[in-house]
Amino acid sequence: MTLDTLDRQILSLYQRDTRVPGEQIGAQVGLSAAAVQRRLKRLRESGVIVAETASLDCRSLGLGVTAIEQVDLVDESARATRAFRDKVTARIEVQQCYGVAGAMDYVLVVIVPDLAAYEAFCEACLLHDANVRSFTTQIVLDAAKRSVPLRIPQG
Repeated sequence: MTLDTLDRQILSLYQRDTRVPGEQIGAQVGLSAAAVQRRLKRLRESGVIVAETASLDCRSLGLGVTAIEQVDLVDESARATRAFRDKVTARIEVQQCYGVAGAMDYVLVVIVPDLAAYEAFCEACLLHDANVRSFTTQIVLDAAKRSVPLRIPQG
């Protein structure tokens, strides 16, 4: 799908807060509210807008531990990496999963209530997986910047 300048401007505003009315977005980009809504509908249907979600505060929900896992696999074949990816992405604790280039094969962001829950996650997903050569963990002390709008290149 080709995005024009108006699509890009709408996306830039919309991703910051999806509750902003179409009238307000339209006033900023020079379109009617109906035209903004038609464009948003087209952007959803084409897959440019993947989801519209709420950003929640982990600690207020009792999720006090965020861990960044770097995982090195033994077998890096497509089948083996897909099996690992499918296993960890099925876990609710895994909020993000990235296949990466470099010394490690995967980086996971794991959010759990406490260290006991983190240990249980490691036991279930990493420690006894014959394809996990090693993993390293960083426990997040301060989430200085958790989620930000994407910088949308102007076509």
